[in-house]
Amino acid sequence: MTTHYQPPNATARALNAVIRALAEAGVSIAGSRALRVRGRKSGTVRSVVINVLRVDGVDYLVSPRGNTQWARNVRAAGAVELGPRWRRTPVRVTEVADDAKPELLRRYLARWFWEVKGHIAGLTPQSDDDQLRGAAPLIPVFAVTA
Repeated sequence: MTTHYQPPNATARALNAVIRALAEAGVSIAGSRALRVRGRKSGTVRSVVINVLRVDGVDYLVSPRGNTQWARNVRAAGAVELGPRWRRTPVRVTEVADDAKPELLRRYLARWFWEVKGHIAGLTPQSDDDQLRGAAPLIPVFAVTA
């Protein structure tokens, strides 16, 4: 896995904090959900807001900004909690292989491009298969398992 990471600017961080608070309170905006994961170094539980992509009954967690802290923590922990404060659900996650990512990325872009444009490795909903395959190693994707 490459160390590609595009950090959010101050405006995005502030907006993410508001959306995270709403998600933790149970209010979903465009499919957002609260994710909690234990830090790989500190052991402190960290909370972020993510978009959960559902494909054929399987939920996927996509890190459009690349190899973020939450993606590294998820990779190390292998388990996360999803949902609002009062109804967190512990789930296991497994990283998706790069060759399986293009179709997932295509669906993710079709739904959330308006939100992630500019920081998803230069991809657009019109990106072809070669572009999606080329960007796959830069974008961590995790499958949620029971």
